[in-house]
Amino acid sequence: QKLYNQGMILGNNHEKMSKSKGNVVNPDEVVEQYGADTLRVYEMFMGPLDASIAWSEDGLAGSRRFLDRVWRLFIDDEDQLRDRITTVNDHRLDKIYNQTVKKVTDDFEALHFNTGISQLMVFVNEAYKVDALPVEYVEGFVKLLAPIAPHMMAEIWEKLGHAETLTYAAWPTYDEKFLVDDTVEVIVQVNGKLRAKLQVAKDIDKDTLQDLALNDENVLKFTEGKNIVKVIVVPGKIVNIVVK
Repeated sequence: QKLYNQGMILGNNHEKMSKSKGNVVNPDEVVEQYGADTLRVYEMFMGPLDASIAWSEDGLAGSRRFLDRVWRLFIDDEDQLRDRITTVNDHRLDKIYNQTVKKVTDDFEALHFNTGISQLMVFVNEAYKVDALPVEYVEGFVKLLAPIAPHMMAEIWEKLGHAETLTYAAWPTYDEKFLVDDTVEVIVQVNGKLRAKLQVAKDIDKDTLQDLALNDENVLKFTEGKNIVKVIVVPGKIVNIVVK
């Protein structure tokens, strides 16, 4: 067993909460106004678990907005599952979903709840950009957020057609093949000075990489009207252009 010393939630004036200072937050009032799930999300998202952090109504409202976005992502105005939740996987969310499962799993095990929740927010942002939401990814997301927002996730779980409780559902797993980045960042220098950064495919050939670098808008500002003496290409790392 290990002892983990957690931090303290301070008043909004960054001082220890006390009745005499009038900065005590009543959790019952917070739950009544925002809901228990919002309070749970906010407390886990405030920062590192061992840090002492001041209470913030803005942060609390932000956690409520996040949960509202999650609800609207999956549930329509008729209180039913959205039609975009489908058994067909167009694979547009493969990478971000598997990355999310891995990061949330690792972060929660390490008690890094704030960064785990942050990754869940990233997934929600990406999910709003696509037309189809594979049902297995929706179910996986619900399981990931359930320890933090159990009441809302239990309701969505039921709407997904599950009669059994979410509590005993198996934790999501990820596929390693989707964790490998298929792009790399290549820096472009002109006479040794950084002029651009390119996101390119890992297996891009030298000629194509050179063409992309030479025709980059920012690079052209420093090469137009000049004589290109040499172009040094190191695939996956750097393109160095020498001009006179």
